[in-house]
Amino acid sequence: MAPKKKNGIPDRWADYQALGKRIPGTRFVAFKVPLKRSFRSLLPLTKAFGPLDLVQQLQEQQQELGLVIDLTYTTRYYTPEDLPNSILHVKIFTAGHQVPSDPTILSFKRAVRSFLRENESNDKLIGVHCTHGLNRTGYMVCRYLVDVEGMDPAEAIELFNRSRGHCIERENYLQDLQHGPKRSNKGMDKPEQQPVRGKADLQAWLPPHSEQGAFDDSPYHDHYMPLHQWGGQNQMHFYPCDLPVPVSPFKMQPPKFFSSNQHWGAPYGARSPPAPQFSPFPIHQYVWPGPSDWIPGRPPYGPPEGPHHGPRGHHRKSYRRQKNRP
Repeated sequence: MAPKKKNGIPDRWADYQALGKRIPGTRFVAFKVPLKRSFRSLLPLTKAFGPLDLVQQLQEQQQELGLVIDLTYTTRYYTPEDLPNSILHVKIFTAGHQVPSDPTILSFKRAVRSFLRENESNDKLIGVHCTHGLNRTGYMVCRYLVDVEGMDPAEAIELFNRSRGHCIERENYLQDLQHGPKRSNKGMDKPEQQPVRGKADLQAWLPPHSEQGAFDDSPYHDHYMPLHQWGGQNQMHFYPCDLPVPVSPFKMQPPKFFSSNQHWGAPYGARSPPAPQFSPFPIHQYVWPGPSDWIPGRPPYGPPEGPHHGPRGHHRKSYRRQKNRP
């Protein structure tokens, strides 16, 4: 088996869709780890997914991200400074393949509770990711829904799977959620670490957002809503766990290059370029005869005949003169 490259793409990272849907009744949204710009040369454009791609795709879903909780056990994929300056970042080092410890779970609960308490007046989302945005992410989100919101474990797992588009794979995570004890919530209202704000300029990278305010009319979801109260608008396609990894329904937009039928600064569609005010070549105007100027035997449409009409220097040579020459 070939050794894993230190700066390579995470194993099986490209097999999972980049971003899931907002989990109904909550502020959570799950996604795989976004990769910084230096990884783009190792991926095709359709597979690239970075911090700013994350924000753009959420904007297309009419959602706004406020906090990112990073559960990976490394810092090599991206830094908090790669995120837009409107987003906060919390790092919780969480080892893979094993059930997270109680202090790690408590750190996650504290980060969520602190953000919800400070953002009661808006509807910003809490983005959670590990490497694939599936196992550690799914366990932590479901653990919060079970311990804090009182959701049934099986219901929480199904809710996460449907929203993420993939099913939690680790059997030890599923067993602990369904049959393990609930974790204590004591001390979760005490903030543990100060979130770090991103530094990337989002406005310089993304097209201007609609002035209508896509996030103003959406209902706030600070607490769990039972499944039977969702309604048809929140129903999503369910991916059975015994099927192979589904193809991502989210398609990355190829980069927009300037062409002759696009206008600089027009990201939402092509515009015709303005017509030149002055022609580089002289244009000779012909006087087209009207119905009163029509003469029998002459075509009704076409430029007037005679030496005084038409552009100079382009008189037609006589065919008879050339024909009668010896």
